Amino acid sequence: MRAVQYTRYGRPEVLETVEVPRPAPGPGEALVRVAGTTFNPVDATVRAGYLTEVFPVDLPHVPGIDVSGTVVAVGEGVPVDLIGRGVVAFLPMTGPGASAEYATVPAELIAPAPTTIPLTDAAALASSGLTAWQAIVEEAGVHAGQRVLVNGAGGGVGSFSVQLAAAAGATVVATASARSRDAVAAHGASQVIDYTTTPVARAVTEPVDVVLNLVRTSPEETAALVSLVKPGGVFISTTTPGVEPAGADVRTVSLFVRSDAAQLARLAQLVDAGDLRVDVSARYPLEELATVHGLGEAGELRGKVVLSPTRAGGDQS
Repeated sequence: MRAVQYTRYGRPEVLETVEVPRPAPGPGEALVRVAGTTFNPVDATVRAGYLTEVFPVDLPHVPGIDVSGTVVAVGEGVPVDLIGRGVVAFLPMTGPGASAEYATVPAELIAPAPTTIPLTDAAALASSGLTAWQAIVEEAGVHAGQRVLVNGAGGGVGSFSVQLAAAAGATVVATASARSRDAVAAHGASQVIDYTTTPVARAVTEPVDVVLNLVRTSPEETAALVSLVKPGGVFISTTTPGVEPAGADVRTVSLFVRSDAAQLARLAQLVDAGDLRVDVSARYPLEELATVHGLGEAGELRGKVVLSPTRAGGDQS
């Protein structure tokens, strides 16, 4: 099968398309014919060699932590009725990824893919949807009447976070560039702040119950964001950790997303019910993964970008 891998850490150019043996599912695994995978900033950070202590991978490494596709075989202990089903999963960070025609997936991580969107696009739901759910629903418990600030709403996690918070009845304030403004507003943000022209802490004039920080911020910027949280509220960050102010009734959380098949199945149900939109901003052949990594590092991507293996006869499903 064809796969995209790198044999050494470095710039996007280390990614190359190669022919490798098709894997076989081991005990507790399913073999998935990949319909789609995605680009995540963490993929580029791992590829560049910046996270070797946190996420050590064996080289050569196939990246791609999100996968959607069809189960074609199962290993020992996995129900055979899974074969033929459309599925989606968030793969282990340090294992072989989904930038290939086939991928082995731990069966316990698999959720049914939504059926109302293309199977390829369903890959965009996995890690980003789970991050948003674990921040907005699980950690913050957002509910009607609250004010929520999503800092970095133009990306994949931000898209789902704005939607989940708005659906819960919260008033959502979001930051995004001019390129993402319309999409973020369409997802339910009541106010969209252009962070390229206005400091966020200055633009938010009322305290908020929840801050979800999805971008890297300096210690000063982080402290300013924490200062926006009302007593009893929470600051959640997927990047720079927040520090709880002395004497303030504010909780800070550093969020590290985990794979959760039940939560992912719930997200897929919301998609099929029309209550959650999967915003795929661009689609590329898998063979252009290096190009996509370069665009991502340059800040040229909005929302979620999906990549799909190009098969014989042009079949990308």
